[in-house]
Amino acid sequence: MLSRQEIQKFQNSLLRWYSVHQRDLPWRRTRDPYAIWISEIMLQQTRVAAVIPYYERFLQKFPDFRALAAAPEQELLAYWAGLGYYYRARHMQKAAQKIAEKGAFPNSYDEIRSLPGIGEYTAAAVASIGFNLPHAVVDGNVYRVLSRIFNDSTNIASSRARKHFASLAETVLDRRQPGTYNQALMELGATVCLPKRPQCLLCPVASVCRARAQGTQDTLPVKIKPQKSVGEERTLFLVEQGDSILLWQRPADSRLMPGFWELPERAHLPEAVPCRLVGSFRHGITFHDYRFELREATVDGDVGDCRWVAKTELPCLPLSTIVRKAFGVLKRGTAVSAHASGV
Repeated sequence: MLSRQEIQKFQNSLLRWYSVHQRDLPWRRTRDPYAIWISEIMLQQTRVAAVIPYYERFLQKFPDFRALAAAPEQELLAYWAGLGYYYRARHMQKAAQKIAEKGAFPNSYDEIRSLPGIGEYTAAAVASIGFNLPHAVVDGNVYRVLSRIFNDSTNIASSRARKHFASLAETVLDRRQPGTYNQALMELGATVCLPKRPQCLLCPVASVCRARAQGTQDTLPVKIKPQKSVGEERTLFLVEQGDSILLWQRPADSRLMPGFWELPERAHLPEAVPCRLVGSFRHGITFHDYRFELREATVDGDVGDCRWVAKTELPCLPLSTIVRKAFGVLKRGTAVSAHASGV
């Protein structure tokens, strides 16, 4: 453990560093708990650089919890499309509707934690940053920093890890300014205390880092979670008719992305005749590695549960990431063909 003097030194050094080196991110320019909440949900499983344009566009369309609560689901999903894990958007709307019923954003950790889709980390982040409440955040960056600061080899993939590291996080939390401190700790993990080749020479808290003193920083944190990736090959059909394209919509009770539109596969168009190969792309979901082929196809008569959709409607529809990748392949293929023909 760290002594009281070391903890104080850790806090002060971290906050001084953060005041100079923090990245200028849009959600750091506000104390609005709604905007902070939106950013935290978007940042789950998504890189910061990818989130920024989605965040800014989303807040322009849904500037407060009332706008989000009243939004048509298809419109909400269209603005979320591309971020993935679409259950997050639905949980956000359910939470916004509960907030709208009360008339104000909840201002305590327990109330925030009780909202749909909000776990311990998000509740702590919103409570500390939005309301300056003394709750420590624990995410992947914090796991890494704390495991090195304390030279702690606890397996972060184990069942006891969250409770263990949450306890450590509470011991070093600066309760005078918890919101700024939490952001500083996460920023350190994101930019200096990196998963590989941590930048110890640039680290503001290297002098109190137990792993740095023992030379074990490159072996921490410990994460043991064996899992093999499952590969699968699939074919998407591109069926066009004038200015329309054939798509199918996931049913409202679907376990995966209900309401989203997809390109048909053999199961949806058993009588389709595959033609030219447009291209291929890969798509990863958790431990599944998919390789999709996109093929032009023709179909006579019945199109089953598929529907002809005007291409002008596509920007307004919630399209899955797979469809968007397929359209990217189609766009590149069209550009290559035009170049080859001298157009």
